[in-house]
Amino acid sequence: MFVCFCMPRPRANDTQQDKLARFERIKKTITALEKQQALLLKQGDLAASGAWVARYQVRQNLKKYWYYKLQAPIPYFQCATSNKLSKYKHLGKAGTQEHIDAVMSVFRRSVSDEIQRIIHALDDCLLDISSGSEQESEEPLD
Repeated sequence: MFVCFCMPRPRANDTQQDKLARFERIKKTITALEKQQALLLKQGDLAASGAWVARYQVRQNLKKYWYYKLQAPIPYFQCATSNKLSKYKHLGKAGTQEHIDAVMSVFRRSVSDEIQRIIHALDDCLLDISSGSEQESEEPLD
């Protein structure tokens, strides 16, 4: 004798309640992420997109000196001596306030970008739930 312990088939009303509950959980998560992003922006500036802190060496009088710069993939920083833009912003020695501020701005940019990517992914989830495209029929291949 064969006994099936399968779950009963969900009724349409249960399915709608499930969709609504999942939709609301995603909306709450997006709201929480947006609050986190707002808090992050209050902590300070964001570095330019794609910027990083680079270490470089200067040799002078048989000595080596290490300095840091904030570097962007395209000219972004105002030059001190002209109206041109530069890819680099000199930060000085390790641990200076300018160096630490730049490190933290790069950190905030990466966290902000990741939060934004997650929000976009969750927005796609909301579209899937609301449009009914979570479950699609496949066309048979010939």
